Amino acid sequence: MRRIGTALAAMMLAGGGLLAGTVPAVAAPTAVDCAVTWGSLDKTGDSVASRRLVDVRAGQHECFDRLVFDAQGTAADPIGYTVRYVDVLHQDPSDVVVPIKGGAILEISLFSPRYDPATGQPYPPLPSVDVTGYRTFREFKFTGGSEGYTQAGLGVRARLPFRVFQTANHLVVDVAHTW
Repeated sequence: MRRIGTALAAMMLAGGGLLAGTVPAVAAPTAVDCAVTWGSLDKTGDSVASRRLVDVRAGQHECFDRLVFDAQGTAADPIGYTVRYVDVLHQDPSDVVVPIKGGAILEISLFSPRYDPATGQPYPPLPSVDVTGYRTFREFKFTGGSEGYTQAGLGVRARLPFRVFQTANHLVVDVAHTW
């Protein structure tokens, strides 16, 4: 009887070891897939009415750097824009060359006046955006504007893929870290 008890205890211990061996290990964190399909060609968005810019800010993400323009109005109102790579940034409307740091330059034109159309008075200046230490961004500048447009330049590390989209009252420009 004692042998049966010992054998039974041994089988239980062995079975417990088998059960312990079947417990799944904690999965290691997976790497983020930063593959993009955005491309680097010009991007545009139409608008029927101009939208006043009220803020601009930048952020860093694992796969891209992000620039966000905030506009007045409702989320249903599209924000008109043209974003494109240029060899040299020319200030609109003076055509003066604007130096900007980086291996490539994105010119950003927004259908947004820099002044109040009703009074002709300029809007308060938007804040500067410090992109020091960003992986892709090198420098951001508001450069000018006329006839209801605001122009900005974004110096980036190289001619990398970018995307532009609107969410609510925000126009977002993402520039990938790699191809």
